Amino acid sequence: SLVAKNPGNVAGWVTDTQFKVRGALAAQPDGSMDLLVRANEQSEWSKILTWSADDALNSGPVGFTRDGQSLYLEDARNANASRLVKLNLATGDLTLIAHDPLYDVGNVMIHPDTYEVQAVAFNRDRLEWTILDESIQLDFDRLRDIHQGDLLLVSRDNADSTWLVAFNVDNGPIPFYAYSREQQSATFLFDNQPELSKYTLASMQPITFTSRDGLNIHGYLTLPVGENAQNLPLVLNVHGGPWARDAWGYNPEAQWFANRGYACLQVNFRGSTGYGKDFLNAGDREWGRNMHNDLVDAVQWATAQGIANPQKVAIYGGSYGGYAALVGATFTPDLFCCAVDIVGPSSLITLIQTIPPYWATFLATFHKRVGNPATEEEFLKSRSPLFKADQIKIPILIAQGANDPRVKQAESEQIVAAMKSKGIDYEYMLFPDEGHGFARPENRIKFYAAAEKFLAQHLGGRYEES
Repeated sequence: SLVAKNPGNVAGWVTDTQFKVRGALAAQPDGSMDLLVRANEQSEWSKILTWSADDALNSGPVGFTRDGQSLYLEDARNANASRLVKLNLATGDLTLIAHDPLYDVGNVMIHPDTYEVQAVAFNRDRLEWTILDESIQLDFDRLRDIHQGDLLLVSRDNADSTWLVAFNVDNGPIPFYAYSREQQSATFLFDNQPELSKYTLASMQPITFTSRDGLNIHGYLTLPVGENAQNLPLVLNVHGGPWARDAWGYNPEAQWFANRGYACLQVNFRGSTGYGKDFLNAGDREWGRNMHNDLVDAVQWATAQGIANPQKVAIYGGSYGGYAALVGATFTPDLFCCAVDIVGPSSLITLIQTIPPYWATFLATFHKRVGNPATEEEFLKSRSPLFKADQIKIPILIAQGANDPRVKQAESEQIVAAMKSKGIDYEYMLFPDEGHGFARPENRIKFYAAAEKFLAQHLGGRYEES
C-alpha cells in the first residue's frame, strides 16, 4: 500500500525504528532544504526546520530515537562543521552530542536495541572514532590490535554480542572479522579482494599544503613502490562531484598509476565535502577558477617538494574530474603535458540545461553553486572549456558513455568537434552501452588499456601490451 507520495520536491525519506516513513527532506527553489516530520503515516506533515542553501549540503537527518520523539541530525547551522545533535520534536530543544570545528560528522554508531549514539567518526586525514559510551571503549581498544587500518563497523546483532567489522587499508584487501564482545576476540571471515594479497601495493600518504589565498588544502599522495620519490612523472587524479572528497584507503586507480611508475596526487580542493561549510562554500561559483587554482597549487607543491617532474604532469578525472581535466587543458595548458577526461562536461551552460529529471531537487544547488544559464550565460561561458578550445596545446584522451543521463554524449562531442576543426590532437572513445562511467568489465579493460598507453606515450611510464 502507498505510505507516502513525493509531490516532486522530496529529496529523501526517513523511517523510524519501526520502519514507518515519518521524515522527509524537501528541496526549495532557493537551494534550502526543509525537514518535514509527521507523527504517523496517517498524519499531516509539519515543517520542523529549514537548512539554508549554505548549510544544506553538510546537514541532514541521521535517524529517529527509539521512542520516535527525537531525531538525530547532522546539523551545520550556527557552526562551521556539521555537528551531531538530538532534536526533541515536541519542544524543539537541541542537544549537542559530538562536534569537531573543522571536520563534518562522518559515521555514527547507534546501539541496535536502545538506539543511543555510542560513537562518532570524523574523517580527518584518516577515519578517527570518538567514543561516547564507555561500555564499548574496551572493544575499540581490542579491535585496534586485531588489524592495521581504519576500523569500520559493518553490522551488529540485536543483542550487541557480535560485531561484524572490517579494516580499511591503503595497500591491500579489506579484511572482515566477526568480533565477540564477551570473549574480546575476533575471527577472520574473508578478504573482500583476496587476489590483492599477492601483490606489493603502494601506501597512501596524507598531505597538506597552503593555497595561494591561504586555505589549508588536504589530499593524498601515492608513490610507486621502491621508487625514490624524486622527479617522478605525476598524475593529478581529480575526484568527481565536486561535492565529495577523496579519502584514505585502497584506491584502485592510485595503485594502477603507482604500478605504472607515476606519482598519484589526489586533492580535496575547495568545494570538497567533509571539511566544514566554510571550505565547502568557498567553492561556490569557483568552477574553472579558484577550485582549479587549488589543483594548480597542488602540482606546484609537488614540484617544489622535488616529487614531480614539472615537464611530465598529467591531469586525469571523471565527471567533475573530467571537467577539471578539460579546464587544465584549456585554462592552464602549459602546466600539463596531457589530459584524460572521463564523462566530463565541456560546457557548464549545456550541463545545467540538461540536468536529468531525477536531479530536479538538486537544480537550485547548481544555480547557486555553479551558475544559472538563464541569467548568467556569459559567466558560465567564461568557465567552460568548450569556449577556450583554441588554447589547447596538449594531447587529450576523452572517454564517454552514450547513455550518460547526467553528462550527455554531446558534452564530449562538442569539444571533440571544436578540437577537430582546429586540428588539435585528441583521442575519443565512445562506449555505446555505458552511462556515467564504465561498468562492463570488457569496457573498463578497453578504457584502461587505452588510457595507460596514452599516459605512457606522454609521461614515459609502463603499459601492458594488448
